[in-house]
Amino acid sequence: MKIGLFCLTEHFQGSVQESIMEQLRLVELADQLGFDEAWFGEHHFNGFSVIPDPAAMIGYAAARTGCIRLGTAGFLAPFYHPVRLAESIAVLDNLSGGRINAGFAKGGFAPDTKHFTRDPDNLRNAMFETTEAVDELLHTNNSTYSGAFASFENVNLQPKPFQKRIPFFVATFANPDTIRFAARHGYGLLMSQGASIAECVEAQNLYRSIAKIDPEIVLMRVFCVAESYDEAYSIARPAVDHFVKSMRAVSAQIPQPIYDQEKYDAILLEREAFFDGQKFFDSAILGTPDECIATIKTIQSKLNNIHLVLKPSSSDANQNRLMLSVFNADIRPHI
Repeated sequence: MKIGLFCLTEHFQGSVQESIMEQLRLVELADQLGFDEAWFGEHHFNGFSVIPDPAAMIGYAAARTGCIRLGTAGFLAPFYHPVRLAESIAVLDNLSGGRINAGFAKGGFAPDTKHFTRDPDNLRNAMFETTEAVDELLHTNNSTYSGAFASFENVNLQPKPFQKRIPFFVATFANPDTIRFAARHGYGLLMSQGASIAECVEAQNLYRSIAKIDPEIVLMRVFCVAESYDEAYSIARPAVDHFVKSMRAVSAQIPQPIYDQEKYDAILLEREAFFDGQKFFDSAILGTPDECIATIKTIQSKLNNIHLVLKPSSSDANQNRLMLSVFNADIRPHI
């Protein structure tokens, strides 16, 4: 099992610049502690999760770290031209000496689709098309690709990636279409902080039925360790609640160019599930070191090929640093 850090660059107080730098310092600490990976989200047009440019964050982190792998969770693929995105990933892979994991997501907040002029009804297909195109560009010579959302001919991408093959992952909240897409291409899965073990097992089983192997699952989890469960809960609750409220505020307006009640209801349910704070807590790694160990062992008993990616959930940066150190000293040796 690989251990990772989930980076959303959350801005609770003080200056935004300090919040950005504190997130990057946390990545440096994770590298020093021997964490395997750090995963950077991508959010736009909000003042809380200030991470609209994960490539820039990864470029900085690559220069400040030596061993930790650096991934995106994920690039909002429909909002990029595939050639430009492939170039960016290739440069990052060279800068980091081959430490890049490439994750892709569909996005879908109302300001995103408005300002990036994308049809909200076609984001999932756009993610599939762009991800396939980027894969083609990075891993073949003089690529030619034609799809509904992207086309190019005889592109000689330079520089080539440092790695022979960059690991690819796609974000899903247990959506069968996305899982089938990932399985057909051999991509890993990025699973939300709120995805239950049962949902992850269902995704694993569907993937296995298609690919005949288990997927690599990057499993994000709210994490808070303290001297008691109640103390950990009281530390994490304000941070998680503020995250949920902030993300819901961004996604409050759901554009509907064509009214379709079934599609509308499905979008609402997906958004509600994705930002369900109680599900975050139900799936969290929370409590004393022993309680955290027990939760992790339950995950290990149900899922294979896991990347356990921790989201330290305190509004205080120093407390988040302390929790990573406690995890490394008191939890990690026992899992």
